Amino acid sequence: MENRAFKIKVMDLTELEIAAKWALQEGWNPGLSDAQCYYQADPNGFLIGYLGDEPIASISVVKYDDSFGFLGFYIVKPEYRGQGYGMQIWQAGLQYLAGCNVALDGVVAQQENYKKSDFKLAYRNIRYEGVGGGEAPDCSNLVVLERLPIEEVIAYDSAFFPAKRVAFVNAWINQPDCYALGIKQGDILAAIGVIRPCHVGYKIGPLYADSAEHAETLFLALRSKVSATEAIYLDVPEVNAVAVALAQKYKMSLSFETARMYTGERPDLPLMQVFGVTSFEIG
Repeated sequence: MENRAFKIKVMDLTELEIAAKWALQEGWNPGLSDAQCYYQADPNGFLIGYLGDEPIASISVVKYDDSFGFLGFYIVKPEYRGQGYGMQIWQAGLQYLAGCNVALDGVVAQQENYKKSDFKLAYRNIRYEGVGGGEAPDCSNLVVLERLPIEEVIAYDSAFFPAKRVAFVNAWINQPDCYALGIKQGDILAAIGVIRPCHVGYKIGPLYADSAEHAETLFLALRSKVSATEAIYLDVPEVNAVAVALAQKYKMSLSFETARMYTGERPDLPLMQVFGVTSFEIG
């Protein structure tokens, strides 16, 4: 058989769609518009490995700024695992993020491997699964995020993330068939949340709120946008006991978990106000 060279290149958007399909096959259930939104975060931050003309490996290494990056989409096609291709694209990705504090959400099977690359456990994120529907809350303070100045939404998001992500947030709240809502306390944003269609059901993320009451109101408002026959998913930092209790209150069951890990110090973020993670792939 002819030896085929393994080459790594920066993905274009079409190739990112390939990685999203692999993520679907891994059971990660990406959103229908995730690839297009993720690409806005850093067009140079997605690598794909080809064996000859066949794409066989992927990794995302989104560099938000010179100090922080997020790693995800680390996938090798099953028939090519254990042959060193994953390590090659892993090393290429980390080289791109050299000098950054790098974060990831690691699946259980890979967590020990990540520790070998100096990733340290910060906490677990738990995916809860439930169903949509229910009554929309009677709340006059609900606002549609796309109708607000984008700077206002980005300013709120920035309190919950180690770096500004202007293009991504703009794409995320305007993606097709999503609902992006907030709660205003006077003239100030006090909560934001998005529910987006996935290959199976819908995911809520982010769900950031200044209080448990705002989080619950926004959760119910987002859930009510979806049919009671549809599954919904909420990814919750386990360290936020109030967020865990919210998922359990509405009969959501644990379906998946990851380890949030960092190569550097864990960022000082208000996790007690994080009721839903935006994305396991890019943070």
